[in-house]
Amino acid sequence: MSAITSYQYSPTKSSMYRHCITTASLIRSANEVATIPHLRNSPYSALSSNVRSNATMTKDADDSHQLEAIFQQKRFLRSKIRKDLKSMDPIQRSQEDNAIHNIVMESPWFKASKSLCAYISCAALREVDTSRIVSEILSSPSTEGNTQLRKKLYVPRVEDKNSNMKMLKISSVNDLIENSMNILEPPLVDSNGNQCEDVMQAREPVDLVILPGLAFDKSGGRLGRGGGYYDVLLKKYQKLAQERKWKLPLLVALSYSVQIMEEGSIPVTPCDVPVDALVSPSGFIPITPIALERYD
Repeated sequence: MSAITSYQYSPTKSSMYRHCITTASLIRSANEVATIPHLRNSPYSALSSNVRSNATMTKDADDSHQLEAIFQQKRFLRSKIRKDLKSMDPIQRSQEDNAIHNIVMESPWFKASKSLCAYISCAALREVDTSRIVSEILSSPSTEGNTQLRKKLYVPRVEDKNSNMKMLKISSVNDLIENSMNILEPPLVDSNGNQCEDVMQAREPVDLVILPGLAFDKSGGRLGRGGGYYDVLLKKYQKLAQERKWKLPLLVALSYSVQIMEEGSIPVTPCDVPVDALVSPSGFIPITPIALERYD
């Protein structure tokens, strides 16, 4: 965040710039005092320490104001999109579900995937339906050359209210059980008594993640429901992939037409993970170079 944007709440532009310049000068002077040996224990040292401390507090306060403004914008957008989803005609919703399903199943990036994460849709949350996609993944083996290989599928399991979520491997829709919110999730142990494989402990990388969300824009911004579960998990997985020198998975969000917004419409923070592409009823919308590469 630049000094100028962090002081956007100042009453006038001229006072804002003066505030920025003065603060920057004080910080610079304080840092210089701290590097001069014979001034370190002088009264100037205490002054410089106070200046740095006050400058840090000022920046933290401004960052806090900036984040609160972003959170307010997000709350407004969530309210609007929820109303739009609630007012969708059921016939239109079904038609859009079918169109999105067909686009995903026929796409080169989906056909080429060997291991993927996908969400289990919840009708009460008005998410794009993934039931047919999940069923076909689990029932149809993928083809690689002359060899048929079943795709590995990992689905989410919420661990707590602190944004912790796992992606666990399932082999059948019968593995899924309802949680306290009536959302289908994988158990920690399958029907055979075996521990379900966690994507974070898998020996091979996933190449595709199919994501839900409340709204998306054409620059990759994704508006979730406020829990931060997917952002936290994706950050962890991206770090793991970098450590193991794996190719990052393609992040594809499924979206009804009313959920897509213009480029840059969704406010984001450093904690938000952008998506690589969108699938809407009208087609595949690549956003990042990785999406363009895998779409060909």
